[in-house]
Amino acid sequence: MSPAGITVSIVSHRQNALVNDLLRDIDRVCGEGIEIVVTENVPDETAVLIGGTRCPVKIITNQRPRGFAENHNAAFTRCVTPFYCVANPDIRLTSNPFPVLQQALAREHAGVAGPLVRSPAGSVEDSARRFPTAVSLIRKLFAAPAGPDYPVERGPIEVDWIAGMFMLFDGAAFRAMSGFDEAYFLYYEDVDLCRRLHRSGHAVIYVPGVEVVHDARRASRRKLSLMRHHAASMLRFLLR
Repeated sequence: MSPAGITVSIVSHRQNALVNDLLRDIDRVCGEGIEIVVTENVPDETAVLIGGTRCPVKIITNQRPRGFAENHNAAFTRCVTPFYCVANPDIRLTSNPFPVLQQALAREHAGVAGPLVRSPAGSVEDSARRFPTAVSLIRKLFAAPAGPDYPVERGPIEVDWIAGMFMLFDGAAFRAMSGFDEAYFLYYEDVDLCRRLHRSGHAVIYVPGVEVVHDARRASRRKLSLMRHHAASMLRFLLR
């Protein structure tokens, strides 16, 4: 079954090699019915390879680096499909996740759906989580996570939030929220948007019956500037 009416937004930070891998995955496992917007946030010597792909690809080249929210909001202005997917360049697809996610979004008031996310080694990542609090964040500093916040052996369930490495939105819901809050330059945009979706009466759906692979780079744990963005966004979310 091929998905219908989906625009996929991918933002590259000198990650065009990863983008090309993802484009090949989409072309191989998803078939027709997808439009893709690739945003080159910073210059990259590796070109985005669009020749031969069945999916139309639009490329945005930024004159200055922009944040996660601003980039995906700008890509959404090119979206004329009923569904809008935000995907990290380091996502890999082994099968087509879209039909099952679209079925989940057919629920009344559903705003966004996300799949189970695995690491390349096969472990389950914490892509569906409960909203963070000051207490839970402090506890996280001193203790290893006990495991996923939500069960992975059940069907689609409503959760607090799903992580921004792969989110499929009902386009009308994304538009009603005015997209991501651009006050967040990096990190917590996904948490904030899911909270606003909840407050507006939309459901956030976790669909562990469909999977993607995330070859996470965890840059915020290594670069001081990204660690500062992470801390600032965390504080902004908690204060709101």
